[in-house]
Amino acid sequence: MPELQRLRADHAPALLAFERENRAWFARTISDRGDAYFADFPARHRALLTYQDEGTDHFHVLVADDATTILGRFNLMDITDGQAELGFRMAESATGRGLATEAARTVCHLAATAYALTSLRAQANLDNLASHTVLTRTGFTATEQTVLRNGTAGRRYVKELAGPEEGAARAIGAAGL
Repeated sequence: MPELQRLRADHAPALLAFERENRAWFARTISDRGDAYFADFPARHRALLTYQDEGTDHFHVLVADDATTILGRFNLMDITDGQAELGFRMAESATGRGLATEAARTVCHLAATAYALTSLRAQANLDNLASHTVLTRTGFTATEQTVLRNGTAGRRYVKELAGPEEGAARAIGAAGL
């Protein structure tokens, strides 16, 4: 069973491989990260770990049964006043199996319990049906349709977190968090 893990320094090679292997897949529904992202990846990875240590963000990766392949990433970003933005992406090879929904549920549970957050925000391009499905299945409520940061039409979502009982982490283990 895939395992959700808090981002660590030793995830860097697998995370870079995940981003490279799925670059074209991601670009179908979200804006491309650009060549600079890949060229500067080691520094970016270190920066993410610093943000995590400072408590402004919490980053997670969904690791396959082989314990080395990353299937997805699930991030809680821009934490202020008990609120954060949930962002996620899945490898093309891992879609359609419910893994994103279960990992998002686990991250929502962690947000409420381990990180003491009270609400989450998210957004998805209008043509990204998979992300809309994950968000609604995990209890997010659609708010307004808007133009997103990448200039595309999208929808914003919110989720109020109820506290320790929020979204029990069920099918996906959350070891090492």
